[in-house]
Amino acid sequence: QVQLVESGGGLVQAGGSLRLSCAASGRTFSTSAMGWFRQAPGKEREFVATINWSGGTSSYLDSVKGRFTISRDNAKNTIYLQMNSLKPEDTAVYYCSAGHPFMAIIPAKEVPYWGQGTQVTVSS
Repeated sequence: QVQLVESGGGLVQAGGSLRLSCAASGRTFSTSAMGWFRQAPGKEREFVATINWSGGTSSYLDSVKGRFTISRDNAKNTIYLQMNSLKPEDTAVYYCSAGHPFMAIIPAKEVPYWGQGTQVTVSS
């Protein structure tokens, strides 16, 4: 059974940083893309970032470019999202995704595996 477990969320002041982790188990995703999405209250789940199987290529939502960095460690079957210069509008539940192809923007309907989510709250 595939499991994606996120960690690292929390409450931070605007301008602060958080690092999210997503550990996969049940199968290896070392040959597929993985990514991050987020969902704010009353809004649809939106793509945030994705990384290809090797970690050599990544893509980001325009509003997080230059502030967020996605990375992966295939030996640990884990991906990360380093979030710097956080803004109140980044407040959302952040979800890890896996098993989808690498694209510049990943439609949520293309994601076969999701984590349970981790809350990120940025106070002003």
